Amino acid sequence: MKRWWLGVLVASTLLAGCRRDRSDEQAAVTDDPVTPASGDFGPPDPPPPPRRGMVWVPGGALVAGTPPQSLPRIADEEMPGEQVILGGFYVDVYPYPNEDGAIPLTNVSQPDASRLCEEQHKRLCTELEWERACKGPENQPYEYGDRYDPKRCMTGTLPKLLPSGIHVGCQSAFGIRDLHGGAWEWTSSPWGRGTDGDLVTVRGGNATMGELVGRCANAMGRPPRQASGIVGFRCCAGPRNDAEVNLQVKRGKGLEARERVDKRIVDQVAPQLGRLAGEDLAQPGDFRFERMWVWRPIGNEELVVLGGCEGLGRHPACGIVVTRVILDRANVLAWASSGRWVPNVHIDRDPRDLWLFGGDELGSFRRLVGYVYGRVSVGVKERRIPRAAKKGSRK
Repeated sequence: MKRWWLGVLVASTLLAGCRRDRSDEQAAVTDDPVTPASGDFGPPDPPPPPRRGMVWVPGGALVAGTPPQSLPRIADEEMPGEQVILGGFYVDVYPYPNEDGAIPLTNVSQPDASRLCEEQHKRLCTELEWERACKGPENQPYEYGDRYDPKRCMTGTLPKLLPSGIHVGCQSAFGIRDLHGGAWEWTSSPWGRGTDGDLVTVRGGNATMGELVGRCANAMGRPPRQASGIVGFRCCAGPRNDAEVNLQVKRGKGLEARERVDKRIVDQVAPQLGRLAGEDLAQPGDFRFERMWVWRPIGNEELVVLGGCEGLGRHPACGIVVTRVILDRANVLAWASSGRWVPNVHIDRDPRDLWLFGGDELGSFRRLVGYVYGRVSVGVKERRIPRAAKKGSRK
């Protein structure tokens, strides 16, 4: 199954990365201040002196990554919505050179970006500092709110360089601008997702899958010395936060059949069958779950697939239900009919592609149950074309 959602350009240049450090760097006071943002964690401390072109992000709680019930989500690259306490820090309003109307600087390596920040008595932001600056005090998934809006930052296309500030609505609640829609931004954080290699994290940017890439939690990894026309940076200042993304990625066999069906899950799923499969089942209350599989499409993601039928021996109607179990609660993701056949499932090379095999009065078929960034989609029935029909079609 082709996966082109992030765009050819981004897929060929970016990988993924994450982490955090701390230093005793002191912030200098300059003129032309920007009003500091308000706090959101306990009694706010008095804000430090303002810095030109920078916003003070007060210390507070960051809900890092994406909770399992929130979609889209990349389970093997994002923290599962864990609370991280960060100290206050300064961050530039715009990408470097941090000027309204200027074209952001790109084609610089991460070491060069770090040097340019240091020349201004600043530093590169850590990955989690960048995420807090984006999510704001309410920990919203997008800098402008909790629902995706491609017009706010003009996301959903390949990255392009435009003057800073041109998208007025593309700013976080802290007043930080242009975090998405343009170039990706270097951070000082290594990629902490259980992968080998010298990678560091970039944040922000743009890609054709705007709903996914436009989230504050989204991250990519890339070699630090590899400069690119779609990677820039912005600077932070103040003591560096030492919180890190150190995600343990658990993997396992893509599909495993279980000898017994978990009755606790069945009891939660059965009452929803009428709503899920009303067009396929005549008597949802008679449906009997007799098969169960554990499906692991990517690292840190484990789904439960239940299979069964109603009306066996008369006029059977069968299928599968895909669920995600969170804190012993089964969340139904999809229903897929296997017609009159007791369902059977199989995965090929890509564990994100689950094939359901079934049959009806026209014969056997298969249908693709696909996993895409936490969501599950069900494809149409695919039937084998007889060889005789294939030969005839060539005449």
